[in-house]
Amino acid sequence: MAEPVTDGENPFAGRLFVVPSAEELARAAAGRIWGIVRERAALLARGGKPALGIHVALSGGETPRRTYEVLSAEPYRARFPWERVHFHQVDERWLPPEDPLSNLRLLRETLLSRAPVPEANVHFVDTGLPDPEEGARRYEESLRAVFPDPPGGFPRFDAVVLGIGKDGHTASLFPGRPETAAGGAWAVATAGGKPPVPRVTLTLPVLSAAAQVVFLVSGGEKARALRGVLSGDPALPASRVTPARGKVTFLADEPAASLVIRKGRAGRR
Repeated sequence: MAEPVTDGENPFAGRLFVVPSAEELARAAAGRIWGIVRERAALLARGGKPALGIHVALSGGETPRRTYEVLSAEPYRARFPWERVHFHQVDERWLPPEDPLSNLRLLRETLLSRAPVPEANVHFVDTGLPDPEEGARRYEESLRAVFPDPPGGFPRFDAVVLGIGKDGHTASLFPGRPETAAGGAWAVATAGGKPPVPRVTLTLPVLSAAAQVVFLVSGGEKARALRGVLSGDPALPASRVTPARGKVTFLADEPAASLVIRKGRAGRR
């Protein structure tokens, strides 16, 4: 079970939830995603809009892999309203979809092929286009078709699942890259990582427009970055995901949280 930081003097109180291991992190994250979707479905039903879609943006990478596997298995597989939930990519490497490093491949292997997700509910970056710039343009067009004229000028995802890199990057928004400061765009072409490859990513304003942002952080090598992000270091793109009308939650295993939480100062949820 995730342990919320409850120390009243700790600036991370209420935002950071800690579990002992990566496996428990995956289970806590799957439960968090399920809870957000369930609450949103109930709210739409009470508002007389039971058929309205629910929109979730998913990141790739190794940290969320196990989360998606848990979400696509019981008990969530039978309970999740798959026919109502639309899945979008947070970002994608500019690689063929069959490449082992493709985020779409990871999503298909761990979630989309295991659960009864309608193909029409999967919205992805088309890396078969001529270049990342065209890919970003077309991905933004597809998003605008789903979110026409959104209040505030940016789509409001019901949930966005993000990670944090050792350098403090999130999505494919890297420190020092000009694309990280993109203004009105919803999706942009960029490059980064090790080795650096071209990518397409949602922008900071889009991530910050979400109703719920869930960061998943695992491993001691992420501890320094997590501390910097929670402290609001503006040089770290992940710290700049700041929903004005939404909520940010950090789920971390104990190695990742080792620099920001003192043992014995967390309470059970």
